[in-house]
Amino acid sequence: MTIRLGLQVSNFSYGTGVAELFPTVIAQAKEAEAAGFDSVFVMDHFYQLPGLGAPDEPMLEAYTALGALATATESVQLGTLVTGNTYRNPALLAKAVTTLDVVSQGRAVLGLGTGWFEFEHESLGYEFGTFTDRFDKLGEALRIIVPMLAGERPTFEGRYYRVREAMAEPRFRGHLPLLIGGSGEKKTIPLAAEHFDHLNISAGFDQLPHKLKVVRECCEKIGRDPATLETSTLVLALIDENVTDSAVPDELKQQVVFGSPEQVVDQIKTKVLDAGVDGVILSPATNLTGYRPGDTTAVAQLLKPLLEV
Repeated sequence: MTIRLGLQVSNFSYGTGVAELFPTVIAQAKEAEAAGFDSVFVMDHFYQLPGLGAPDEPMLEAYTALGALATATESVQLGTLVTGNTYRNPALLAKAVTTLDVVSQGRAVLGLGTGWFEFEHESLGYEFGTFTDRFDKLGEALRIIVPMLAGERPTFEGRYYRVREAMAEPRFRGHLPLLIGGSGEKKTIPLAAEHFDHLNISAGFDQLPHKLKVVRECCEKIGRDPATLETSTLVLALIDENVTDSAVPDELKQQVVFGSPEQVVDQIKTKVLDAGVDGVILSPATNLTGYRPGDTTAVAQLLKPLLEV
């Protein structure tokens, strides 16, 4: 598993009717694949997030959409950034992602997180609880999901979940890559070091060097080579040469790159790659611009040489 240049589709508000919505998603994924992106991600949400749109704006269920994208693409890895553990029984999630791996011929990535969008939980009837509750649920879920992905048949009875000789067949691979999103230094990063192949660091640009230091320390503490835990960060991108610094709200300046493709890539290099992060997952602001073919290709052509290892 290598994620150096990913695309996140975070918004389905393209200014089109519903009939044109998924063809537009396919067009984005195909452009990313042709441009050399190694992965395509969708969010695992049922309502649009604050800051990106209103709750009733278009939002597709993640694994249904990924299954369809698997038949429309050939080489990009496919996954969520990231699956909210609270939304699915862990054995069902293991079945869903192994099915995606079969459908995509070995291109699935399982992204996992605790779940955080309280309004969505309350509206749809999912138990939210405290962060500690959600993190403990994730810990139990991993004791079911990880062995199932490896072809084992776990029996487990915990506070939140229980299974008896749970199976996920068929499987395409013996190891399906695991990605976790977050940046918590007491729980998330140590969990990433213990169980995961990839950590998507959700932190402001100015925090990245410190978070990477914590990653190294957590890996070394358990005897893991830090180089074996890949890292990336999600970057919101306003790919428009007319956008200036004054157009970006202060609360987003630590997450957003903007301007022409050349300016976007220069900012990614300075703010992300020079900090030591292995890769970047680009989330173009299609909610503001619509889907404009060619934008991500232009960025990829300039960015790919900086990501070669």
